[in-house]
Amino acid sequence: MSMQKPESVPKRLVALGVVALVLFGALSTRMWFLQAVGSRDVEEVIIKVRTRTIKLLPERGRIFDSAGRVMADNKRTLVVTIDRDVVRKPAERLALAQRLSGPLSVPVETLLVRMQDERYGPFESIPLREDVSEETALFLMERVEDYPGIFVREEWRRNYPYGALGGHVLGYLGAILKGNLAYYKSIGYDPNERVGQYGVEETYETALRGTPGFVRYEVDAIGNILRLVERVEPLAGNDLQLSIDLKVQQFAEQALETQLLVRRRVEAGQVRLPDGTLDPQYAEINYYKAPAGSVVVMNHNSGRVVAMASYPRFDVRWFGGGLPKDKFSQLFPRTDDPDLSILVNRAISGRYNVGSSFKPLVAYAALDTGQLPGGAKYSFDDRGTYKLQSIPDDRCQQGVKCVFRNSICRATGAPCRYGEVNVEAALAVSSDTFFYKIGEQILTERGYAPVLEDEVRKFGLGSPTNIDLPYEYAGTIPSKELKKRLADIGAISQESGRAYYVGDQVLFAIGQGLLSVTPLQMAQAYSAIANGGRIYEPRVAVALLAPGTLDSRPGFVDFGTTEVVKRVVSIKPTRRIAMPTETRGPIVKGMARVITGPGVNFDYYHKTTGENIFRGYDYEKLPIAGKTGTAQGLNNLPWNDSSAFGAFSLDSSQPYTAYAYLEKAGYGSQAAAPVVKCIFTALAGNYRYDEVLPADPLDKASFAVAPTTSLRNPLCLVGGSSDTRE
Repeated sequence: MSMQKPESVPKRLVALGVVALVLFGALSTRMWFLQAVGSRDVEEVIIKVRTRTIKLLPERGRIFDSAGRVMADNKRTLVVTIDRDVVRKPAERLALAQRLSGPLSVPVETLLVRMQDERYGPFESIPLREDVSEETALFLMERVEDYPGIFVREEWRRNYPYGALGGHVLGYLGAILKGNLAYYKSIGYDPNERVGQYGVEETYETALRGTPGFVRYEVDAIGNILRLVERVEPLAGNDLQLSIDLKVQQFAEQALETQLLVRRRVEAGQVRLPDGTLDPQYAEINYYKAPAGSVVVMNHNSGRVVAMASYPRFDVRWFGGGLPKDKFSQLFPRTDDPDLSILVNRAISGRYNVGSSFKPLVAYAALDTGQLPGGAKYSFDDRGTYKLQSIPDDRCQQGVKCVFRNSICRATGAPCRYGEVNVEAALAVSSDTFFYKIGEQILTERGYAPVLEDEVRKFGLGSPTNIDLPYEYAGTIPSKELKKRLADIGAISQESGRAYYVGDQVLFAIGQGLLSVTPLQMAQAYSAIANGGRIYEPRVAVALLAPGTLDSRPGFVDFGTTEVVKRVVSIKPTRRIAMPTETRGPIVKGMARVITGPGVNFDYYHKTTGENIFRGYDYEKLPIAGKTGTAQGLNNLPWNDSSAFGAFSLDSSQPYTAYAYLEKAGYGSQAAAPVVKCIFTALAGNYRYDEVLPADPLDKASFAVAPTTSLRNPLCLVGGSSDTRE
């Protein structure tokens, strides 16, 4: 048996002593931390356990049109909520759900799902049923012993008196999406709050929402209220005044939808082979599909949008909640077909070729850069076709397209020949060859520099207008960089994306090819021509107002009873384009001739592209200048042609610009021009607007996303079209 060395005992005792000291020190430190540092946190937890705080949501700011009509209002509603602590145990959760199912008229299974909603934190109350009656709320609050942890709080439900009218501008509220939940919680929102998800409701969400208040109760262990501890009232959100005039908005929507329905009953042109015979592949009769369109009306001296119509329309009240999921998906199905897209504001999100309505901007580029010898006096002999000068003949014979033609004239069945035309006449009759020549030579004679691209960008094309609406499309301007980017994503072939060709440029010069713009961008560009070169950022809102604007009469408010918190529209332009008289004059004169004539007389008299449709228009009452455009569609089939037309007033006292685009609806003179004609007829005071009335109650059994609307008197749409494909 071995003997332990005497000197080893003190060492072990020393080690044990050190360990004891370390443990004692750690324990002391922890006790100090809990008492001196962590006591505040512990106290906060105790307070939270002992009290329940109910957030009081503010009344959302109301939205008005320019005349004071109430477009978005609020209705008080009661929401039944449950304290999460009370329903943590499955047995207690089931028992309470069974007792609540009857009074709330909600299935037990639904209540169980809601009680376990993970979107809500441990100290947040969970909503079980919205919009309960006063009687139900009183019944529950008087029986707290039977329904522990139940609270009834007051909220506000959005009300849209005019239904579908202005829906794409106004927008709607919806539940916070999962992807946005973290953001909204970080700025103080509850997961169950409804937020703006479209239109101005989304753009001005934080201003319209206001500041929440709260009420804090002391409660017992099972959640019964013992006493009121504190109450802080919520502050209502700012009211919002729009530049939209619902009288003009309603008329624009009526004119747009009426014309689209008319165009669906019109036969499209026939398809002929090069020898002039009918193509047997398309022997059956085809009608224009005319599925969609948009109209923008704006004040070109301020950028204020007076009307913005997009079709198909939708009633914003469908988003008020309470619809079964399958019903909502039937109303708004997911689709990859752009013709069927409903929740798209085509005025700001449409991606379009705009055809010859683009030519005024090309004319500006030619005059501004000195591309035309003699400027406005320059004359070109238009014989119906144009051969590219920069391509050698041998390459033309090897399959490179070198010859481009004008639109076909009905009288001859051949490309129209206009003879000697200058800028003014070329715009009036829409001579393609005149602009083909500009497109080619402004590129080849300037070292292939992006001169035309740079010039049209001055008008804002290729960039967002920064309108105060979400989901605006920036557009595309043809360039070498764009072609490469499209090739990289597979939109065009790698071979096509290798270079920017003269052929790309000549299509660009007539508003075709890789150009894509929105109707709003074109309205902004036309506005700059109308006002002499000033670019304004378009706005659908005028001002944020102090909360609580008073009503003047049912459905209207008195703007004199509130104060402006913030002006949204600026009276100053964001930039200016050099537009001297020698540049602007011929463009405006040419666009005015589109409306009034005369055309040109070469082998016979060629009318301007708008001369027929505007016959009978009261030009003396409100003189205007405009331009037609036809965007050739898929496979160059006539029933795929889309129609564009823009115009602006020449009367400084009525500074309006309007632009319309009707998809797959035919020539610019046939479909879009009549819509703009109707709008200027009404603006001139020659058409009596229908009274703007609140919408009928929403029929939740219906499967129509919006009721049809139409012009009371559609005669303003009537008139002859151009004799060319314009």
